[in-house]
Amino acid sequence: MGQGLSVGVDDSSANQCLCKVDIKLWLFSKRRGSKRLEANSCKINVYWDLSTAKFGSGPEPAEGFYVGVVADMQMVLLLGDMRKEAYKKTSASPSPSDALFVAKKEHVFGKRVFGTKARLCNNGRIHDLMIECDMIGFNDPCLMIRVDGKTLMQVKRLRWKFRENCTISVDGMAVDVYWDIHNWLFETSVGNAVFMFKALPAMDDKLWISQPNPNPSTLQRSFSQLFQESKSRNIGFSLVLYACKNE
Repeated sequence: MGQGLSVGVDDSSANQCLCKVDIKLWLFSKRRGSKRLEANSCKINVYWDLSTAKFGSGPEPAEGFYVGVVADMQMVLLLGDMRKEAYKKTSASPSPSDALFVAKKEHVFGKRVFGTKARLCNNGRIHDLMIECDMIGFNDPCLMIRVDGKTLMQVKRLRWKFRENCTISVDGMAVDVYWDIHNWLFETSVGNAVFMFKALPAMDDKLWISQPNPNPSTLQRSFSQLFQESKSRNIGFSLVLYACKNE
């Protein structure tokens, strides 16, 4: 289908979307343009230019693009490396603060091993993430998570731990890992599993280490709820991976 771009304005207090625009980048005519929106009587303009964008292994462009959101003639959000072109196009004044990368969703596909490249915090370095779930020994399936080739988590007896969480350390940063593989174990072997990596703010690291893991019952909340909390509150970056088996 190709890449797409979605820009939305949310009301975090009411947990609802005020306005949204979806851009189909696989249509060449849509790779550069603008769109006017309105939210709570505020005029919002979205500008984008991905006509010369270069993509790496992930779905997002690596360079040669910009996406800007202007409200009241101020650039409230600017992504990409073509900053001069964006300000020239919009005639907007700079924002007093830079954008923060707070959350990301991604679908990964595989048979037994699922991998992606991702940052685990705002402005952090890109890591190789690998999820391996061995279902061959169904009486005792095993789940492993590797970061940059190093095994940081190994879980056995998954039939009793199909929906759990634990904390790992990546570059000295505490990262909470949640998983839900119920579909793989009890529904269909080709169903989807969900994994979430949530980086904890530095100020929370010692507090988290001194406390036991949360009660598993708290994981009954959907991943979408946890994802929304990460976006609306300053509780660190969250990466949600939907692992789809393609057997």
